[in-house]
Amino acid sequence: MMRPMRILVVEDQDSIRRMIEALVQARGYAVTAVANGAKAIDVATTDPPDLVLLDLMLPGQYDGFEVCKRLRTDPSTRTVPVVIISALDDSDSRARAAEAGANAYYTKPFSPIALLKEIERHKKA
Repeated sequence: MMRPMRILVVEDQDSIRRMIEALVQARGYAVTAVANGAKAIDVATTDPPDLVLLDLMLPGQYDGFEVCKRLRTDPSTRTVPVVIISALDDSDSRARAAEAGANAYYTKPFSPIALLKEIERHKKA
């Protein structure tokens, strides 16, 4: 039996984090959820997930842009897809996220169906 795809959710707002967690778990994915960038980097580099759902505005020393950059420079997470879910809807934020190495960018409120399709796209064959 194939192991479920493992998704790391990085979101500081409890309600949104729980909603995303419930959404992806209902699809049979294994979820780890953290509320800040430092924890995200720690979890991802210790036990790399198959995909990261990342908020940009995070409390503490690392925002989402920085988390994405660090995941891209670490050999163990360099190829892990990073999907941004952010309230920031300006072209500057989108450009910075792309520059940092994000694979996709969704704005809040996002479409659960679109997000699940995005996750499916990154599923290992």
